[in-house]
Amino acid sequence: MDAWRKKLTKGVDFDDAEFYSKLGFKCGLEIHQQLDTKKKLFCHCPVGYRNDEPDAVILRHMRPTLSEMGTYDGTALMEFKTRKQVIYQLYRENVCTYEMDDTPPFPINQHALDYAIEIALMLNCQLVDEVHITRKQYLDGSIPTGFQRTAIIGIDGWIPYRGRKIRIQQLALEEDACREVEDSRHTIVFRTDRLSIPLVEIVTKPDMFTPHEAAEVDELLGRLMRASGRVRRGIGSARQDVNVSITGSERVEIKGVPRTPDIRPLTHYEALRQKALLELRDELNNRGITPETFKADYHDITNHFTNPEIRSMSGIPQGTQRINVVNLSAWQGLLKHKTQPGITFAAEIAGRVRVIACLDDIPNILVLDRQPEGILHGELRLSIELEEHIRAEIGADDDDTLVLVWGDADDAETGAKEIIIRAKEACGLIPQETRQHMTDKCRTDFERILPGPDRMYPDTDSPPIAIARERVRRIAAQTAPRPWEREEKYKKMGIPDQLATQLAIHVHAGLFDRLAEESPIIHRLVAEALVEWQKAIKRDKLELKLNIDSPDEARLEDFFKTAAYKRTPRRALYYAFEKLCYGEDAEPPYPLSDEELMKLSKKIKAEFKEVQFKSPDLTLNFLLGEVIEQSEGRAEPCKGKKMLENL
Repeated sequence: MDAWRKKLTKGVDFDDAEFYSKLGFKCGLEIHQQLDTKKKLFCHCPVGYRNDEPDAVILRHMRPTLSEMGTYDGTALMEFKTRKQVIYQLYRENVCTYEMDDTPPFPINQHALDYAIEIALMLNCQLVDEVHITRKQYLDGSIPTGFQRTAIIGIDGWIPYRGRKIRIQQLALEEDACREVEDSRHTIVFRTDRLSIPLVEIVTKPDMFTPHEAAEVDELLGRLMRASGRVRRGIGSARQDVNVSITGSERVEIKGVPRTPDIRPLTHYEALRQKALLELRDELNNRGITPETFKADYHDITNHFTNPEIRSMSGIPQGTQRINVVNLSAWQGLLKHKTQPGITFAAEIAGRVRVIACLDDIPNILVLDRQPEGILHGELRLSIELEEHIRAEIGADDDDTLVLVWGDADDAETGAKEIIIRAKEACGLIPQETRQHMTDKCRTDFERILPGPDRMYPDTDSPPIAIARERVRRIAAQTAPRPWEREEKYKKMGIPDQLATQLAIHVHAGLFDRLAEESPIIHRLVAEALVEWQKAIKRDKLELKLNIDSPDEARLEDFFKTAAYKRTPRRALYYAFEKLCYGEDAEPPYPLSDEELMKLSKKIKAEFKEVQFKSPDLTLNFLLGEVIEQSEGRAEPCKGKKMLENL
């Protein structure tokens, strides 16, 4: 897949402002980041991931509910069509009756609320006076209650970028959803360990105008949250949704982009997909096909496939209950219209059928468009003779396109209806969808209808929470500097640019700041130890399969203060630091005294009196290296070199 990805992105300038301006490219981000709390958001269960066998499982079915305005959310209705049975894997230590919607929520986790306020302040947001918990409906099964509890904490923020401001629409505090384990046909399985972990959702305005800008802003916001020291790290702790539109199209959301670099190709090809769909709409309109004049129907043609030989030759599975054919009037040739690299509009329709009709096995449709060699779709084939027979039976015109869909009776009917719905949508506006990235990280496929405002309503189980001014002052006083502020400060200390960039978001950046203020440390040396040395030692421990925890911050602070007091030489500091990271009781040593250094220098010179290099300098450097090595770094290089020269 990497080769395919490289092929698709080769030669693409993702920061070509002129090209994307002509498209009318706009992009916004929704970043979800778990907070580093010990407890969940609305109960006292501990945060933790599980990969062992569950203690219990339960089965549920989701149903849509009316909003406060007496309407149903479109996404909820779509999910209801799938007729999914949802299985939850439960863990006694990580889940309680709250997560299963058997008891009301506990009071909100105050640590999580403090952390959310702190990040909102770092984003220059205006804080709300009162936190109101609302319910955001989710019928995909990812939350057993059918809704996610969420609360807006701050609005109208901004961050600096390329000499302008990227506007932050809002920051919300909400509970995380379950982890999906399996999704096949009408059954979906979720693991509940992640459920209700506190997270913040940051929503930007559509202020990014190239895919490169979108990726850079995503990275900038990620760095800001890591710099706060209030978020969890590691796989699965952060996810981002990317919203894309071009001139003439509606917003489309790419869900759960796993890596920041993937934002560039995904948004680029999504913009081109929307352009291709607009071109398809224009061609349909030129043919006189609009949402008002659109014509389509479907018929049961199962009787044409009763002959086992015909069924086998067509590739449609034996035992299929129902085969329906959809007649798209005057659509000849249009289902072959390319929308993404290697993907046609027919594949877009197949994606919709796969999700909503739960017809997972691809190919799940067969296009009949009067091709001389018979129609090919994957391994499927249908003779021209049979196609003509079907056309005659259903009264299809010569310029009509037929689409076969098959499965259980209910699924085949749902599939036929979805084909008609998606084809009719193509005549008008580009549908607002949530799309999932495909495995090559460049293309997307349908996931669900984009949710609307009808899915939000107040949570009557949770009282409002006033945010006191004293609380805000207390949080503001301990809020970490923004990463770009730290970088500038570190560079002025003489720390190299790349090291300053890494240190600004390091978990021990706060420790470095305290040490820089309170102790006579060598800034660059401590920065290297915290960032580069610790990373290298951790990598070595992983290679050796040693499960040893890194030293805590208090131990590190004491270690570096001791090193500053004793003026420990660089090499000796590394040796001691390595022992500390390996769990030993290590302490930075004093440098060798003049007497100790002289004694060791004489010993080394005597041991290696036969060693002579062509250059005297090379011989001297060799002897100095031995002095430093045998003293475990306690020998100061300048002093050692002078002593060796005088011996």
